Amino acid sequence: MLSPAEILSKDGPLAAYIDDFAVREQQQELAESIAQALEDRESLICEAGTGTGKTFAYLVPALISGKKIIISTGTKHLQDQLYYKDLPVVRKALGLPVITALLKGRTNYLCMLRLEQSEKYIGNISSKMQTQLIMIRKWALKSDIGDLTELADLSEESQLRTQITSTTENCLGQECQFYNDCFVFKARRRANEATLIVVNHHLLMSDLSLRETGFGQVLPKADAIIFDEAHQLPELAVEFFSQTLSSHQFIELINDSRIAYLSDAKDVQGFMDVLDKLQNALRKLRLAFGNRDYRIAWHEIIKEKNINVALNNICETLQTVENILSDMSQRSQSLQNCWRRCGSIMNLLDTFLEHQNGDYVQWLETRGQGFLLHQTPLEISGIFQTRLAEQVCNCIYTSATLAVGNDFTHFTSQLGLTDVKAQSWPSPFDYRSQALLYLPPGMPDPREPYYTDRVINAALPVIHASQGHAFLLFTSHRALQDAAQLITNRIDYPVFIQGEAPRTELLERFRKTRHAVLLGTSSFWEGVDVRGQALSCVIIDKLPFAPPDDPVFKARAAKMQQNGINPFIDYQLPEAVINLKQGAGRLIRDMNDYGVIMICDPRIMEKSYGRVFLDSLPEMKISTNITDVEDFYTANQNN
Repeated sequence: MLSPAEILSKDGPLAAYIDDFAVREQQQELAESIAQALEDRESLICEAGTGTGKTFAYLVPALISGKKIIISTGTKHLQDQLYYKDLPVVRKALGLPVITALLKGRTNYLCMLRLEQSEKYIGNISSKMQTQLIMIRKWALKSDIGDLTELADLSEESQLRTQITSTTENCLGQECQFYNDCFVFKARRRANEATLIVVNHHLLMSDLSLRETGFGQVLPKADAIIFDEAHQLPELAVEFFSQTLSSHQFIELINDSRIAYLSDAKDVQGFMDVLDKLQNALRKLRLAFGNRDYRIAWHEIIKEKNINVALNNICETLQTVENILSDMSQRSQSLQNCWRRCGSIMNLLDTFLEHQNGDYVQWLETRGQGFLLHQTPLEISGIFQTRLAEQVCNCIYTSATLAVGNDFTHFTSQLGLTDVKAQSWPSPFDYRSQALLYLPPGMPDPREPYYTDRVINAALPVIHASQGHAFLLFTSHRALQDAAQLITNRIDYPVFIQGEAPRTELLERFRKTRHAVLLGTSSFWEGVDVRGQALSCVIIDKLPFAPPDDPVFKARAAKMQQNGINPFIDYQLPEAVINLKQGAGRLIRDMNDYGVIMICDPRIMEKSYGRVFLDSLPEMKISTNITDVEDFYTANQNN
């Protein structure tokens, strides 16, 4: 058997199978380190700069190891790309008959029971949704896997998705009449039989958090887990080890209770009226929270009298619903399921009435017509390690952004990774010739109310020099909206704005449109790959520090201070550095790419901590002169 480095060499099977295969020394070294860690059953942290070729570097040792391995990716899109594009290429090149499986969360698979229930009440939905239901039924009869991504005409935002998929709360399990044909359990059986399973971080974290609540595990035992885009793990762990009660959960309970009642208990009088009362109480609670989108600590908002009144009203109505469901629960599995879910909602709501303990922060988030009540752990390393230890396997953590400078402490401390070897490989790209870092002079303090105006004024000559082909990345939606108004009529290039269309559609339009300019916030800072001339300019408005008024950050910072830790130096700064590295990493994606990174925030030069940011970026020329930017583009555009 060839070694990973030999497989990835110019004379190896991948070079013979793939046209224009590029041999990268960093990729070979990374693959060898991962192979050694898998053989020794040791965990490993790997930071590999953009362009290293991480995917092949972990796929090769994973496939030749002979071990059962779970690979977890950052998003479902990357998961599909890995499984349907990259994995088949490597497997065919190596000629290995490895059994593989793709596994996603249950909300990605059609639930036959909920499809049937939706069809019973097809007359109560719009004609568009009726047409979609008919299309879904035809597809369901032919599909082997039931993955909704096969339905190109069903958008991620479609309301129909929640009606035709199940959750852990409403799934009937083995009591379901469709259990033997269930797409979710079929996918899980395939994963159990496979040697290499591709999942995403959301599913893996959901699996770990379900064990915390006493539910059975979804993922099979493995010899090793490889985390791609591992920098996302701390934030996702916080999200999944939190408890959240949303208005959407109330609505689902009300809708499912109506369906179960009409099917199995229509003779019980008054239940529909009580459900209407609960829906009205839910609406009044949302109105009591105000009509804007915001995040606030629960102990601050609960002081308001109208919120207390609305909260007590919904608790009383929910108790009535629970009492009636209890009486009806023996009539069917669906009614029993609704009764159990109602009790779970009441128990979680009680914790917000009683207020928090010192290890958690409770906070409110409002979004449009909905709201979410979160109970978030202030520290997740212990929980993460406890749950992960149950897998009894070693872990490989890979990403382009795990270290601050050459220090991995921030990442390791968040996940409780002690005595884990960490290595770093630089990008093979020549940033000194391919890129220029432009720091515009004379920028005001980012807290000034007119700051976004100045950002756009400074960005315009750069956008003209690059002839469009630009990303403008903002740290807030407010700044994004302000910038959109300021820039639209001041450039002759097409402008795409986050929110106008789904992210994938917006990116596709950007790639296909010459000289386009795209404005985005956090979701465009990472996981976006635009190669070639379509993107040759990335403009960042501010250093991406967490908002100081964020309720989770405020609570975490207060606890750090109690423990003698500086929350800015030890948390806020390293988080911002890693986020900036992600944003800057959008620019150079190929050996032939070139471009300018423009960071508008003057603190990168004026504050002592600015050096930490600069030292963490790839080594490239720095200029404060717009003429250097214009000369850079002139030289590269003429080549």
